[in-house]
Amino acid sequence: MSGHNKWANIKHRKMAQDARKSKIFTKLIREIIVAAREGGGNIETNPRLRAAVERARAENMPKENIERAIKRGTGELEGADYQEVIYEAYAPGGVAVYIRALTDNKNRTAQELRHLLNRYGGSLAESGSVSWIFERKGIVEIPREKVSDLEELLMLAIDAGAEDVKDSEDPIQIVTSPENLSVVKEKLEAAGYEVQAKVTFVPKNTVRITGKDAERVLELLNAIEDMDDVQEVFSNFEMDDKEMEEILSKLEG
Repeated sequence: MSGHNKWANIKHRKMAQDARKSKIFTKLIREIIVAAREGGGNIETNPRLRAAVERARAENMPKENIERAIKRGTGELEGADYQEVIYEAYAPGGVAVYIRALTDNKNRTAQELRHLLNRYGGSLAESGSVSWIFERKGIVEIPREKVSDLEELLMLAIDAGAEDVKDSEDPIQIVTSPENLSVVKEKLEAAGYEVQAKVTFVPKNTVRITGKDAERVLELLNAIEDMDDVQEVFSNFEMDDKEMEEILSKLEG
């Protein structure tokens, strides 16, 4: 069985590249603006901004776009005033959904989100109803094809302070505390590995779904993630790989 992380990887692989780039650029620009506004425009002293800029560079965002977003965040250029908002919800089958948005109009975002949840059989939840299910973790990802000696990677990750290594899927995931993420990332890079690092939310428990519930959950998560105001969507579902691939093929088709 696989869950949210596998869904995200498959979905992004299947999406048309041009459409995906446009959507990701929109979200990353907002992330950079808010990070610069809250912690300043220097990536050396602002970890959140540094992480956002690294993600933007990994997506080949032009340097001038990144610099413009930073200046909008610091107030050197005019721009929308984005606020971070957390929404908690339930999807069909009792699946928990944790949504992080950056919006300049909270009422608009809430209305759009409520409409999507109603459409696909979900509902908004009260604050605290869902958040306890998720833990904030650092994740370092390495493509399996780039790892020639798995045992060596495991030892290096543990020595760097990693909490866990998940090597059953591609990419390999190294789990850390958020505070130790940069240390683990830098040590792996120094050893010659190509990595992607992020802070994410990992569910403490999961819900297995099949059939119609599985289809409606993936439809709902796709629709929520496609909202411009939504930065990240996390959930705690599990489902068979084959069923997930079949559902996503229908959605993309």
